[in-house]
Amino acid sequence: MTPAPTFEMVAKTFQGLEDVLAEELRGLGALNVEPGRRMVAFEGSLETLYRANFCCRTALRILKPFYKFRASTPDELYQHIKAYDWSTLLDLEKTFSIDTVAFGDEFTHTRFATYRVKDGIVDWFRDHFGPDSRPRVRLENADIILNVHIHGSDVTVSLDSSGESLHKRGYRLGGQTEAPINEVLAAGIILKSGYRGDAPFVDPMCGSGTFLVEAALIAANIYPGVFRQHYAFETWPDFDKELFETIFNDDSAERTPAFPIIGADISPKAIEITLGNLKGAGVSRYVSAEVKPLSKWESAPQPAGILITNPPYGQRISAPDMEALYRTIGTKLKHVFTGYHAWIIGYKDEYFREIGLAPSQKMAVNNGGLDCELREYVIFEGSKRDFRAAGGSIKDEERADARRRPEKKSSDFRKDRKPFAADKREKRPSDFRKDRKPFAADKDRRRFDKGTGRPARDPEARQPRHFGRGETAPLPEGERPHRRLRLEAFGRGPSIPADKEEKASFRPMMGWRNKSGEKTDGKSEE
Repeated sequence: MTPAPTFEMVAKTFQGLEDVLAEELRGLGALNVEPGRRMVAFEGSLETLYRANFCCRTALRILKPFYKFRASTPDELYQHIKAYDWSTLLDLEKTFSIDTVAFGDEFTHTRFATYRVKDGIVDWFRDHFGPDSRPRVRLENADIILNVHIHGSDVTVSLDSSGESLHKRGYRLGGQTEAPINEVLAAGIILKSGYRGDAPFVDPMCGSGTFLVEAALIAANIYPGVFRQHYAFETWPDFDKELFETIFNDDSAERTPAFPIIGADISPKAIEITLGNLKGAGVSRYVSAEVKPLSKWESAPQPAGILITNPPYGQRISAPDMEALYRTIGTKLKHVFTGYHAWIIGYKDEYFREIGLAPSQKMAVNNGGLDCELREYVIFEGSKRDFRAAGGSIKDEERADARRRPEKKSSDFRKDRKPFAADKREKRPSDFRKDRKPFAADKDRRRFDKGTGRPARDPEARQPRHFGRGETAPLPEGERPHRRLRLEAFGRGPSIPADKEEKASFRPMMGWRNKSGEKTDGKSEE
């Protein structure tokens, strides 16, 4: 049997989740997997592309590059685009949209670059089919979605195979609270923690239940794609419907979680939303959630497990006494969740300090447009010496001396503060004073380490997926939502344009200058 042809692909993700996504892709059989910055490059067949969209929990979208060239000006960009044979992807009856991302000095106006790409495509059709012949541009739900990535003068044009961002799972039937965490980020944090369903999982401030749903999907090995009603690759000329239906309807790897998944929140409305989302994801029988303030937690479900939560930051959601809330978090971690690995997302360093525990790991994350920090706390009973003697370990143990000093804030954690001197020293060239001792701020920059049986099914109860655009039919009570009919009478739901969460700000490195403002080699003037 002739092997299927392979081609290059790119999976987009959040910064910090590249290693987790790379591990997911390797598990799917992807070839030549290479993590980058907010992306992972890989190779595979059409089946790999379908599985990457359907199975990956930490991918935002899957791109298929098909045209690369160099252009230093918008006019050069236009000429290269016009030179491509667009009849291989488009026809006069199809619509298209363009998402452009540019880095560098050559293209400072992303929107203008997008217009030049559009002009090149339209003019190609006019030259080949007449002055009045052209495909239409459609900002949402276009048949063909193009991604244009410009880095300096290097241009890559790709097909977006996903359409809507893959964080739009489709299970939020219960709605969402005011500031829900992104599903891809939530799944990435859970996988970073090492959780695979082999320990209890707790979120004591669950909000709309995103962590609970994603943890249940991981524990039950249910792929997030089962909730999606459409992918952009379904409109491609080479779409293999039979192959994708085989992938979509294969639930042979699913299983029943062996450990409890427990959530709580002080808000009855939040718990109502959580229960709706758990039901929408078909995992409500695996998860328990109740109205319960953090102060009422007196015992953990089992002696050891994983705790992950996203408490209020004092921004869009707040508590009457934020300092007291974070002190309560610390108290409950120390006295209730002994033996747990706790992961807390926070925004302000002064609130983190109220927890009163030294974190074993830190990671910068962007949550809802806010530059936050994720910290892990290893909760053990007794002294650290006893913990190590019993075989326990803390990942940054070798940096214990640095943690005894006053903690330095990362440069992107509080944007409104004045820079510390240590921050400035950190930007020296790597070959300057190689024998110097590292600063505490340097030591804060660390990376994360990577961290049975199926439920019985009634084969008659499963309904095949109909590959049209439409809305999901209502489900009988207790039926799984991810093998269901579509109503052809409805149009496809709205999609969002370029994902804000995929774009990160860039702060250029600061050079050393003398008192007169001239650049120097970093040495003292005296």
